Amino acid sequence: MRSLRCLFLARQLFVNAKWLHSTEPHRTQVCRALHTPPSRRPPQTKSQSSLITYEDVFDQEQRSKASFVEVLDLFCNRDIRRRGHVELIEAALKWMPEFGVEKDLEVYNKLLDVFPKEVFVPQNYIQRMFNHYPRQQECAIRVLEQMENYGITPNSQTRFLLLQIFGERSHPMRKYQRLMYWFPRFKHTNPFPVPETLADPVDLSKACLQRITADKDARTTVYQMPSSEEIEDGEGQENTYIVGIQSPDQVALLAEHDTTMPVLVEGPHPLWLRKTCVYYYVLRADPSAIKKEVEVDHERSLYYPISLDIDLERDFSEENTFDVEEVDEGPVFAMCMASSGDERTLGKWIQGLQETNPILGKVPVLFRLISSPQELAPVEIKEKEKTPEVDEEVENEPVHRRMEQ
Repeated sequence: MRSLRCLFLARQLFVNAKWLHSTEPHRTQVCRALHTPPSRRPPQTKSQSSLITYEDVFDQEQRSKASFVEVLDLFCNRDIRRRGHVELIEAALKWMPEFGVEKDLEVYNKLLDVFPKEVFVPQNYIQRMFNHYPRQQECAIRVLEQMENYGITPNSQTRFLLLQIFGERSHPMRKYQRLMYWFPRFKHTNPFPVPETLADPVDLSKACLQRITADKDARTTVYQMPSSEEIEDGEGQENTYIVGIQSPDQVALLAEHDTTMPVLVEGPHPLWLRKTCVYYYVLRADPSAIKKEVEVDHERSLYYPISLDIDLERDFSEENTFDVEEVDEGPVFAMCMASSGDERTLGKWIQGLQETNPILGKVPVLFRLISSPQELAPVEIKEKEKTPEVDEEVENEPVHRRMEQ
């Protein structure tokens, strides 16, 4: 028995010695790691895919609604926990105008669907009070604010997604309730609504002129439909159109105009409809040609007493009138919109107006036109060699440029 016990003790000592010998290099490695300073080299990335950002994902050649939704579907199917969903949604909001989906309600609901469900819902009143998950709530509010900027009204699916993601008493849900309160009230307040699609130039011109005139009795006339013409140089000019508008009051004013005084064609004047800038031209009279008749009040003379209406309850220093600066402007007789603002095109408009306004055949017409931003072209100035004899004359001579309308 004594010999067996000695053998057992010897075996245990041998195993312990072997374990100490095996742990010795690990102990030296731990001590060496504790005493060695950290390396100053930049950390090495494991793979090149970790450097790809969401901006690079959306920066692709084919930009359409299908490709935009495909990126969102790939992100949702990649990870159940949806890590990095805030960065993806913020990058998607910036790229929506590039893909042409900034006014698509279905895509906005798809963006809200990227959020994980039933994770950010507060469970007690303390979490509601301290703004549970503020970064995610602010991201959802930015989505709703972009919908508000483009005039998109949320639907029932948007409400269901917000309830499923953040709960009923959350900041995105309050933003949704404000949108649903104000948008239906301001939907039909504009008496001259702007159409969604502004493709046809004739329809666009009609909408612009009716918006400027604001007279139901005004008559819109298309003097020339879009077509292709040939200029004297032999070049072709496409989409030439002329649309004009004139009210019965303007016809009566033009009939009373003095035939010895000329009328002016001025323009172009800019007008913005949504993201489209258009230009219109006006036919008006010169303000200096208008004779102002001074009306004499026969009651306020030396032969009659002058009565003064004075409110004794108010101080004389108080004034109810506004300081308005009066500007002398001539009456506007007609307006038009044309594809080009040259005298040749506007001359056709004047010829068309003569059918309803015969006085234009007797009145001289002057064109006071300026170049619109669309008609401006870069002018290349080439330096020419000057002789020393005419240097002073050329420097003092004014520079005249001819701007073709």
